[in-house]
Amino acid sequence: VAHACVLVLCLSAYFCFLMTALGVTAGAHRLWSHRSYKAKLPLRIFLAAANSMAFQNDIYEWSRDHRVHHKYSETDADPHNARRGFFFSHIGWLFVRKHRDVIEKGRKLDFTDLLDDPVVRFQRKYYKSSVVLMCFVIPTVVPWYLWGESLWNAYFLASILRYTISLNVTWLVNSAAHMYGNRPYDKNINPRQNTLVTLGAIGEGFHNYHHTFPFDYSASELGLKFNPTTWFIDFMFWLGLVTDRKQAPKEMIQARKERTGDGSA
Repeated sequence: VAHACVLVLCLSAYFCFLMTALGVTAGAHRLWSHRSYKAKLPLRIFLAAANSMAFQNDIYEWSRDHRVHHKYSETDADPHNARRGFFFSHIGWLFVRKHRDVIEKGRKLDFTDLLDDPVVRFQRKYYKSSVVLMCFVIPTVVPWYLWGESLWNAYFLASILRYTISLNVTWLVNSAAHMYGNRPYDKNINPRQNTLVTLGAIGEGFHNYHHTFPFDYSASELGLKFNPTTWFIDFMFWLGLVTDRKQAPKEMIQARKERTGDGSA
């Protein structure tokens, strides 16, 4: 019985991890930062709740920083400039004040579309309480209530460990995926294709592709590639909750590979 409870708790923690990841990848990243597809209200509410479970700043702040990162990638205006080293781009940027260029150039970008979404405004207004509920209370209380798991075990596994892993997986997109891997689409930029990051970040490791075609909702070439976030968005499309998925045409992708790629694909 004890072994069964541990297994169920691990599955519960992994489910929370997937929900956490989708709140970032399908939500703050592909939907709100890049507007690569449109989502109807029920899905936006789910993704906002999942984003609060991720506890990586609210949707507005996350998307604002990410747009600045794309606009000024690998410069002093990039919030997590990978040219300043692995540690800085992974976590160090959160420990120091933002470079003045991040603030000055970030002010020149338009983020009004984010606050035009009532879901974004609501999550931003109640962010702290939603984080406490989604990131810590629900993952802890549900295992305790449903199958009698100890609050201690549920808290440290489904909340703290899951949160720690999800943070580092996201940060690896900023660090490892900007430093290690091949560049089949554009060899002139830092972002790389990184398989390990793809596995951990449920499809976000095709980073050379993503920085070359940031508007593409799949953040990768479609096909039999490991991209659970794309599978999720496609499933939501099938349910009628997603519309207007943007994609880079195959001809455009191939032409870009031949013109600026490193020849690795």
